[in-house]
Amino acid sequence: MAGILVGNWWVLALRGALAILFALVAFVLPLVAATAMVLVFGAYAFVDGVFALIAGLRAARHHGRSAPLLIEGVLNVLIGVVVFLWPAATLVALIYLIAIWAVVTGVLLIAAGIGLIRHSGEWLLILGGIISVLLGIVLFFAPGAGVVAISWWLGAYALLFGIALLMTAFRIRHHPI
Repeated sequence: MAGILVGNWWVLALRGALAILFALVAFVLPLVAATAMVLVFGAYAFVDGVFALIAGLRAARHHGRSAPLLIEGVLNVLIGVVVFLWPAATLVALIYLIAIWAVVTGVLLIAAGIGLIRHSGEWLLILGGIISVLLGIVLFFAPGAGVVAISWWLGAYALLFGIALLMTAFRIRHHPI
């Protein structure tokens, strides 16, 4: 494996450069980067749905249980199509889903924290719940801020990942295979 990596050090360098390029897009054009993430998910859902449909049809041909696979396949293909037709709406829907999750989780943490504060005087769980509820509220009223935040986190990851790959590539390029 090491010999293959050393012999193809340039592939690591290319991957690192592409990751850094994606990071720059994520920082400068966060909506473009976030939409790209959504489109990758849509492609995955579509392809996965096609494979599920194929498996379901093969199972039906052999008189096996095919309904679950066929239903899953149709659902995944439909979701993939919806994502490609309306990527921005899908992205906003994802942000709203995260907002709902944050509020529900926060309320539950606050409830658990009240029980804990009565038991041991510990209040930090309530603080965590409040922070979660506040995040949910911000995302509800400013979903664009959520898109930007997700894009920046992804950009930070891509930048660090790209730097690590580039550094590795240039460190190993002169090693003997």
